[in-house]
Amino acid sequence: MTLKIISYNLNGIRSAISKGLLDWLASELPDILLIQETKARPDKIDVDAFKALGYEAFIHSAEKAGYSGVAIFTRITPDRVVVGCGIEKYDREGRVLRADFGNLSVLTTYFPSGSSGEDRQAFKMEFLSDFEQYVADLKQERPHLLIAGDYNICHQALDIHNPVSNKNSSGFLPEERKWVASFLEMGFVDTFRLKHQEGGRYSWWSFRFQARSKNLGWRIDYHMVSESLKPYVVNADIFEHVVHSDHCPILIELDTKNEL
Repeated sequence: MTLKIISYNLNGIRSAISKGLLDWLASELPDILLIQETKARPDKIDVDAFKALGYEAFIHSAEKAGYSGVAIFTRITPDRVVVGCGIEKYDREGRVLRADFGNLSVLTTYFPSGSSGEDRQAFKMEFLSDFEQYVADLKQERPHLLIAGDYNICHQALDIHNPVSNKNSSGFLPEERKWVASFLEMGFVDTFRLKHQEGGRYSWWSFRFQARSKNLGWRIDYHMVSESLKPYVVNADIFEHVVHSDHCPILIELDTKNEL
């Protein structure tokens, strides 16, 4: 059995639905859909439309209306769902949601952006430190982790269209890139890079400067898996031509015919 999982920052789930998200989902039918930036309270999300496609819905919204928020839509009933990471200042912003399927734990995560100013950049760096410790602790209990979502960081020069001009930009700062390297050294694998070594493939484009049509992008969305899951990764890809957001969907497929 191959488990098909897609992660997608929608930059507003209601906006994405108005742009044909559900038709695309009906044709793609991943087993699990991991969403970031729902930007909606649960009662404002058309859960019934997802149920009609066979999905159960688990939603973790931000306290602030129209902001942040993550969700898991799954055609496989999870054994357990854990809302938040247990750190109030992040959980108020709806940034982490976990579902356990047997020995596999799947997380949808929305890392803070630091692009709006120094205060949010400092908040982002605090999040990175705290999240790393949260994952280290979780890994002791749940060693088979898939941590998907919008990390808001490009790791390497080939993950961004112009590394030189962006060297001082939030999302490509040396300290952020160093954090990704440290996270990988904890025993995680960047699954897209595992399967694809080429540059020029991105998951986010600015709405400005015709960035998407010119492919002036950033690869900031990831499926990171524990080293223990590396042998099970049969495919990882980016769906650049799917357009419901300023991001695009990213895919991972895991061979689960052998129990994890």
